[in-house]
Amino acid sequence: MVRQTESGLPIEPVYGPAALAGWDAHERLGEPGQYPFTRGVYPTMYTGRPWTMRQYAGFGTAAESNARYHQLINAGTTGLSVAFDLPTQMGYDSDHQLAHGEVGKVGVAIDSIEDMRVLFDRIPLDKVSTSMTINAPAAILLLLYQLVAAEQGVPADQLTGTIQNDVLKEYIARGTYIYPPAESLRLITDIFSYCKTELPRWNTISISGYHMAEAGATPAQEIAFTLANGIAYVRAAIDAGMHVDEFAPRLAFFFVSRTTLLEEVAKFRAARRIWARVMRDQFGAADPKSLMLRFHTQTAGVQLTAQQPEVNLVRVAVQGLAAVLGGTQSLHTNSFDEAIALPTEKAARLALRTQQVLAFETDITSTVDPFAGSYVVETMTDELEAAIIALMNQVEDMGGAVAAIEAGFQKSEIERSAYRISQEIDSGERIVVGVNQFTIDEHEKYEPLRVDPSIGKAQQERLETLRASRDQAVVDSALAALRAAARGSDNVLYPMREALKAHATVGEVSDALRDVWGAYTPADTF
Repeated sequence: MVRQTESGLPIEPVYGPAALAGWDAHERLGEPGQYPFTRGVYPTMYTGRPWTMRQYAGFGTAAESNARYHQLINAGTTGLSVAFDLPTQMGYDSDHQLAHGEVGKVGVAIDSIEDMRVLFDRIPLDKVSTSMTINAPAAILLLLYQLVAAEQGVPADQLTGTIQNDVLKEYIARGTYIYPPAESLRLITDIFSYCKTELPRWNTISISGYHMAEAGATPAQEIAFTLANGIAYVRAAIDAGMHVDEFAPRLAFFFVSRTTLLEEVAKFRAARRIWARVMRDQFGAADPKSLMLRFHTQTAGVQLTAQQPEVNLVRVAVQGLAAVLGGTQSLHTNSFDEAIALPTEKAARLALRTQQVLAFETDITSTVDPFAGSYVVETMTDELEAAIIALMNQVEDMGGAVAAIEAGFQKSEIERSAYRISQEIDSGERIVVGVNQFTIDEHEKYEPLRVDPSIGKAQQERLETLRASRDQAVVDSALAALRAAARGSDNVLYPMREALKAHATVGEVSDALRDVWGAYTPADTF
């Protein structure tokens, strides 16, 4: 019986030379670090140094998250990854009525530059790379980071890191959008332009397939819809007057890594090849860095189980291995307890140790792209590439990513896939260890990390003190300048920076843009 991949493609029981008959290694592979980048974006990959080891963390107050970052740095992590709470993600201050009960729950609460100072206290921002998982308010948090770095004496041109800033996937799979699509794209292109001048080493966007995968997207859908969004951002930047080689080298991507190791490796290799061809042939990019699909990977949270949570350690190890064999540039390994609650310090340390074992106790960093020439992986890479391109063509035929989003295409496709997976688990066709097979009657008691519910009140008090101590006239003037820029065509980040420097809050800055651009309300599609 022929099994199928997660994307619905056949997996033969045996592959041999016939599978690659007529296959041209020069055309399909090339050399590592060279077009079409199938074998990786850098010639040496991990043989010189391993990938960047990030651990996604953020909870409660800025002080608590800062303590966790110091723990992770002391444990050997090489990059920080900041999780923000839901009010911050939606551009609301902690004292907003919609923030009630959510402050500090799923990430750290950041209301102003004062919180940002605490968050990065005693962390040398010229020596760490920081990724911030933030979308609609990405410009605000980036500017706060830049302002705090300046207070530390770190020039902006030394800052390295990434903002997620991929709002299109929010309309598809996640829902933390604020502004309508056209205005969101305007804000993104303003960030591109600002960073070109002010933060040249910063990755201006992390175009994310991860959240689509968590919502149920297959590997083919994850890559196809992510690259289609990437094309939309490239077009928006070109339409705004930028040359492709001015911004494309700072584009980054964010993908999931599942336990289906062979397909995941093939997925990453196919994605690099497709993106290189799109950027060269469709947009005329000449800089080799514009053709490189550089990406961060996070192991699959959706595959973690609350039942027998220790088994998640095994899942994460396999998922991390797939990401590395697929050529990721940075990696976050989920903690085994994340299906239950925010990770404890011990669980976060074990997740990091998983990466360190892969990097320093195995031989996978000794050679580049170990699966090159594999009958099965090369076949799967080619087949996935064809499936991804077919989906991308469907999006293009609808008028591009934004038009397809407005028609509900990507969302409906992902929902169908999620429903199929759910049915397979319920029927037992898809085995999930500890859930529908190999279960146990008794479960060990587990004490999760709990967020202090008084955090919301503490943040409200900090906001009251901030507003009472600042020069309100200066804040009002800066916010008025921001609204004026939003109404016109000037880059909104410059007046935004001045407002934040004057101690305007995240919510006040977001509201200034809401006043001009409005808020997006999705249309129901059936």
